[in-house]
Amino acid sequence: MAFDRPTAKLLCAPFLQGALLLAILWQPACAQGADDTLLPYAVHIHQTPMQSWGPGSGIYLGKGLFITAAHVAGRTWLTRPKIAIAGSEYPTRVVKEGSFEGTDLTLLSVEEELLPSRLRLRRNSICTEPPRPGQEVVTIVPGSAVRSHILAPDRLPIGTRSRFSTVISDVARTGNSGSGVFDVKRKCLLGIMSRKISQPYYRPDTRKTETRDIAKYFVPASEIAAFLPAHLQL
Repeated sequence: MAFDRPTAKLLCAPFLQGALLLAILWQPACAQGADDTLLPYAVHIHQTPMQSWGPGSGIYLGKGLFITAAHVAGRTWLTRPKIAIAGSEYPTRVVKEGSFEGTDLTLLSVEEELLPSRLRLRRNSICTEPPRPGQEVVTIVPGSAVRSHILAPDRLPIGTRSRFSTVISDVARTGNSGSGVFDVKRKCLLGIMSRKISQPYYRPDTRKTETRDIAKYFVPASEIAAFLPAHLQL
């Protein structure tokens, strides 16, 4: 069956519009699918007894090693932190403990043979390149992957720029302390979430000063690599 040119154009227009719509819908779905491959690395951290603010987060590195924010694990001699995966808790050995005021990292170990087989074979790579402003990242917690991007340090209050220079922009939706920050393209671990950065904000309508969260600081990969004991090779 032959079409004259006007009829062919009318048929092609809806087809092209539909193809364009499918392409737009497919891109975020594809991106989400790629991010979801990182979800198995995310675990919960339970203190003993469970902390009042709920479970914290941590990231599996490989060979039975898990890393989290030091303040999530707490003073480990007292809190006796456990790794929680899919409703099961695993006792830990403390490999190295940092502090909230210093390096906000704690490294925990679980006997590998106790872990689910789907996790035992995994190895997490730590990024070797420093984060750069505008870089797209994804934060990972158990069951959730949310994208954000790196903020330039000059967007922070002057007093925080030197110490907390590695930050992401999305405060409300991204993972909290202990969650993993991953490079979207390389799928390597770029950092461990540590704390919010806030600043006072004056509201003319109420004539009151409020505190507004503007960014989230993460301990960068370079500090994670330096924190890991030299004899532990992933």
